[in-house]
Amino acid sequence: MRTPVLAEKWPALAGLSAVFLFEMLDNSILNVALPTIGRELSASTTTLQWVTGGYSVVFGGLMLAFGALADRVGRRKTMLTGLVLLGIASLATMFVTAAWQLIAVRALMGVAAAMTTPGSLALAFRLFDEDVQRVRATTLISTVGLIGLAVGPTVGGLALTVAPWQALLLVNVPVAALAFLGIRTGIPADDPAGLHREPIDVAGAVLATATIVLALLAPTFFVEAGTASPLPWGSAAAALVAGICFVLREKTARHPLLDLALLARPLVSSGLAMKAAAGAATAGLSYLVTLHLQFGLGWAPAQAALGMLPQVVVLIAGGALITPLITRVGLTKAAWLSAAAVVCGLAVYTLFGGFGYVWIAVALALVAAGMRVVGVVAGTNVMRGLPANRTTIGAALVDTSGEVTTGIGIALSGTVLALAFPGALTAALHSADFLTATTYAGLALTVLSAALVGFGILRS
Repeated sequence: MRTPVLAEKWPALAGLSAVFLFEMLDNSILNVALPTIGRELSASTTTLQWVTGGYSVVFGGLMLAFGALADRVGRRKTMLTGLVLLGIASLATMFVTAAWQLIAVRALMGVAAAMTTPGSLALAFRLFDEDVQRVRATTLISTVGLIGLAVGPTVGGLALTVAPWQALLLVNVPVAALAFLGIRTGIPADDPAGLHREPIDVAGAVLATATIVLALLAPTFFVEAGTASPLPWGSAAAALVAGICFVLREKTARHPLLDLALLARPLVSSGLAMKAAAGAATAGLSYLVTLHLQFGLGWAPAQAALGMLPQVVVLIAGGALITPLITRVGLTKAAWLSAAAVVCGLAVYTLFGGFGYVWIAVALALVAAGMRVVGVVAGTNVMRGLPANRTTIGAALVDTSGEVTTGIGIALSGTVLALAFPGALTAALHSADFLTATTYAGLALTVLSAALVGFGILRS
């Protein structure tokens, strides 16, 4: 039987690419409008944070629950429903007159994202039977999304010169329509024989959502309130308690939301560990470098934005290297090499970042190259390691691990930086103590990522 090529599946790939484009474009294009939104809606800085943070918390918190639901009622059906909700929520932006209304709209978009995003990886995996074609399809979809991430702020800034800020969210309407059309016409309805028939574990879903939401809130509170405040520590403790309760529930439930035995499968556990390492490293390094360039080297914000270009260029262009690498060394070794590149990039920043921008650029490029490959390979390995009727919750696990560790990477960097340099950032300009603090923060990130990568290699 002949294996279909990518061109033969273009309607489905166009639809799935549009889904990932929404996920990557959404917050990046909105961030440039936050000052305008703050002025027009009389919103405080904290309120503006919830415009973006509320979306991320809802999105991350509900992915596991909707992944489990999609494996039962149908991946295609769940995704199409989520796209309709996305279109409606985006249209509702036209009627927003207060900040709380915008936060509610963004929360609805988070629900829509939780319904659509895990299914994109699961459905892309289902389009092809061969791993090379699956990798090519996933690479194409992720490249479209990363282009959106890269150009989002620029496009958003230009749009604000001629249009109101609401237009930035209304862009989601045609994106959702394109995704709906492509998936509706290019992907057949789920075969009932391939669906999971056990009832939903409601208690497990509530505990899983609570664990993830608290885990996402804790890093934000650490950065905002500081280590002296009880709020971040309370959130972290509550997340730990909820997580323990979730594990106990899943071990004793007759029909668990997440069969913990699946996590013990080598491909699954190794893929999740490497995805987590890449998420923490990329987010944490980006946070540190942004501060390093502006306070350590005295660069202006515009210069600092240009200084992040090595990361952007490698993330976009690196897709061309994925298939040749996998063809040459195989999926498992490609995962090892790319994960090792992430750790090496962090080590370069830790050891040599204080000696000038060239070393910072090298670190950004190494971490981005590793993350680009890991993002595709880890997801593919997790899908390969799961039964066919668990692929959507597997995709949700991949996305959730990336989402949670992104917050952890920023929180770890910010917390170590605050402990090592307790003074105000205004006193950090050209400060040797501040550069030393970034070194300690980089070391913490390196150790965390190396531990996750080491675990992933051992498991695989």
